[in-house]
Amino acid sequence: MDVTTPATAPWLIVGLGNPGPEYAMNRHNVGFMVADLLAERIGGRFKRAGKAQAQVVEGRIGPVGPAGRRVVLVKPMSYMNLSGGPANALRDFYKVPTAQIVAVHDELDIDYGTLRLKLGGGDNGHNGLKSMTKAMGPDYHRVRCGIGRPPGRMQVADFVLKDFSSAERKELDWFVDRAADAVECLVTEGLERAQGSYNS
Repeated sequence: MDVTTPATAPWLIVGLGNPGPEYAMNRHNVGFMVADLLAERIGGRFKRAGKAQAQVVEGRIGPVGPAGRRVVLVKPMSYMNLSGGPANALRDFYKVPTAQIVAVHDELDIDYGTLRLKLGGGDNGHNGLKSMTKAMGPDYHRVRCGIGRPPGRMQVADFVLKDFSSAERKELDWFVDRAADAVECLVTEGLERAQGSYNS
């Protein structure tokens, strides 16, 4: 009988976003953007994950060969506020310890282009995190991608569901690339090293 241990279980990297082309370039979808780049880096393509309402890519991050860490990249297809259901189903399917789950998401309370990594914590009003925490508790990693606060009196919901501005888009590729680097560092070298290299 196969027994999955933390050493053999994959890491579950959950990019948070909303499915559909109309949301693709929204600030709220930066988690999907990072997941797409990570899939490209490992040479995989997202496919429907059986009965789970999600798309997944399986592969390895880090050194080539068996020394690389197994990862499952996930894009929930349930819309942001229901992300926890698909993520939890895949956690159960792959037998992943909660400490080997990473949510990649937009963060209002951090300036645009800034990253912060942490383990556990609250949801800060983020509906994707709220859903994940309800499904599996708070003790998963977060790669928080700063998008800044809405200008003037713009409502938060309107701000996160708008596309990145033309000024922001000039830095977006660099930002997504750096966030993907941070995820890889977290998985291969641990939280402390990743925080030291990428928290700003």
